[in-house]
Amino acid sequence: MKTTISPFALRHLLAASLFGLGLGAAQAQDLPGKGVTVQATKSSIAEEGFQTELVNRALEQLGYTIKPTQETEYVTGFVAIANGDATFMAVNWQPLHDDFYRNAGGDAKFYRQGTYVNNSLQGYLIDKKTADAHGITNLAQLKDPAIAKLFDTNGDGKADLTGCNPGWGCEAVIEHHLKAYELGNTVTHNQGSYSALIADTIARYRAGQPVLYYTWTPYWVSGVLKPGQDVIWLQVPFTALPGEQAKVETKLPDGSNYGFPVNTQHIVANKVFAEQNPAAAKLFAVMRLPIADINAQNLRMQQGENSAADINRHVDAWIKANQATFDGWLEQAKAAAQ
Repeated sequence: MKTTISPFALRHLLAASLFGLGLGAAQAQDLPGKGVTVQATKSSIAEEGFQTELVNRALEQLGYTIKPTQETEYVTGFVAIANGDATFMAVNWQPLHDDFYRNAGGDAKFYRQGTYVNNSLQGYLIDKKTADAHGITNLAQLKDPAIAKLFDTNGDGKADLTGCNPGWGCEAVIEHHLKAYELGNTVTHNQGSYSALIADTIARYRAGQPVLYYTWTPYWVSGVLKPGQDVIWLQVPFTALPGEQAKVETKLPDGSNYGFPVNTQHIVANKVFAEQNPAAAKLFAVMRLPIADINAQNLRMQQGENSAADINRHVDAWIKANQATFDGWLEQAKAAAQ
C-alpha cells in the first residue's frame, strides 16, 4: 500500500527535522570539550582520587573525553604536564611544590589560576599523654636525648619520627628541619610507605605507647588521632625552609610556629591546553572544594570505602549534595568558551 504525504505535512516534517538539527548543533556548542581528550595525573596518595575525579567529572560534563587517571609521583607528574603528556594535576600544593613547579618550567609551561582548596596544614604531632607528662610543646625539645628516647621504637635511643615519602616534597622540609634544629643525633626520620608507617603509629598509640609523626590536612589521620584530644601539634623554634620556600615565613600572627606555612592547593594544567580550551581553563580557575569535605571523604576511605567504585560513588554523592555549585562551575566554563 502506497502512503502519500501531503505538501502541508511534508513542510512540517522538514521544519521539525531542521529544528532537530539546529537543536543538535546548539547542544554541540554547549559542549566545548567535544573531541578533546584529557589526561589527569596524581601522586600515589590514594586519597587524592576524590578531588581529581571531581575535576574529571566536571570536564566530562563539558564534553571532554576523559582517560583513566595516571598515577605517578609529583616530580614526574609536573614534567608530564609541562611536556603535554598529561593535562592537569588537581593537587598542586603551594608553596610546598614550588620547587617542582619551577624546575619543570614554571609559568612558561603551566596554567594555574584560582584556589581549589584552602587551609592545607602540615606539621609534627605527639600523643597528648606524653606531651602533658613531660611538658613537650616544641620539636626542638627532642634535642634532649632523654626526651627523644621516649619516642624510640627500635631500641637505638633515638626518637622515631613517622615521616614523609621521598618525592612528596614534605620530606625535604623535614630533613631541613632536622639539620636546622640540630636533631640529627637524636631523631630518625622513618620513610617508606606512609600508609604502612602511620598504621603502625596508630597501633602503637592504641597500645598506650608514645608516638611522634608528621601528617597533613586534608587527610584522614587527624580524624582518627584528633588534635587537642588524642594528640597535639608541636611548634618549632624558628622558621627554616629549603629551596623556593626559603623566604616564606611560617610564624603565625599569634606568634605560634608549626614549621610549615599554611598551603593552598591548585589545579595546575598544561599551558597550551589551557590556552586552546578556555572552558577547561575557566573550570580549573573557579572550582572550590571545602577542606572539610575532603577530610570526611578520606576518612570513609580509611574505614574501608577505598575502591575506585567507592570513590566514584563519593563523587556522585558530593555532586548531588552540591548540585547548584557544580552546575555553576559548568555555566561559567561554557560562558568562557563563547
